[in-house]
Amino acid sequence: MKTNDYVKYMTQQFVQYMDQPKEERKTKKIQKKEERAPFANRWFGMIPLSFMLWYRKKKER
Repeated sequence: MKTNDYVKYMTQQFVQYMDQPKEERKTKKIQKKEERAPFANRWFGMIPLSFMLWYRKKKER
């Protein structure tokens, strides 16, 4: 992709974003934030979850 094409694409995306009403942008941002995985899983994968489950199971015994 040439630089000119990239600038054109970015300009189109920016204009499309700015054409949306402010409330729609806010709701989209909040929705995207809610869909994200928790911090520990996002950064460290399943290891913290498995450790937590193992610890709870051990604690109950």
